[in-house]
Amino acid sequence: MKNKKLGMYIGIILFILIILGIGYIIYINVNNDEGAVLDGYTPQAEVTEEQLRKTIVTLYFMDVATEELMPEPRQIDIRELIENPYYFLIKLLIEGPKNEIMARILPLNTTLNEAKLIGNIVYLDFSEGLIKDQNLGEKQEMLIIKAIVNTLTELIEVEGVRITIDGQENLGFPDGQVVFTETFTRQN
Repeated sequence: MKNKKLGMYIGIILFILIILGIGYIIYINVNNDEGAVLDGYTPQAEVTEEQLRKTIVTLYFMDVATEELMPEPRQIDIRELIENPYYFLIKLLIEGPKNEIMARILPLNTTLNEAKLIGNIVYLDFSEGLIKDQNLGEKQEMLIIKAIVNTLTELIEVEGVRITIDGQENLGFPDGQVVFTETFTRQN
């Protein structure tokens, strides 16, 4: 009887030790798995400082097929917008589109003398190249104005655009169809 009791005690102790051993093994594996996930995580790609400085602007050019304005998103370094974003965006319009299905909207010999924001209106002073020898007709001339206005009004602080030519107000395209006497606002 003593042997039976002793055998039963040994069996119970072994059973408890086995359960504690299994519990310990599970505990170790669970804690190691969590540590492995945190310690061994490698991101797909690191985000560089240069990538953090990028933003997307929208420029408007003429679609070659439809002859209507189309937006062209362009990724740029945000530092280029800090000093004078209005001047920079118009310079990009003058340079022309990157997309092959779009065409330049501003004449090649156009230069921008000055761009400044007063209130919520951007005042642009272009060289005579914007209008000189341009007999495009009202539709094409309005596309030029619309491209300028739509590009600049993508910026939340801009509601309209005033245009002067070499500092002179109330000039326009030679055919007299479009004159720069008013503030141009976005027309969709």
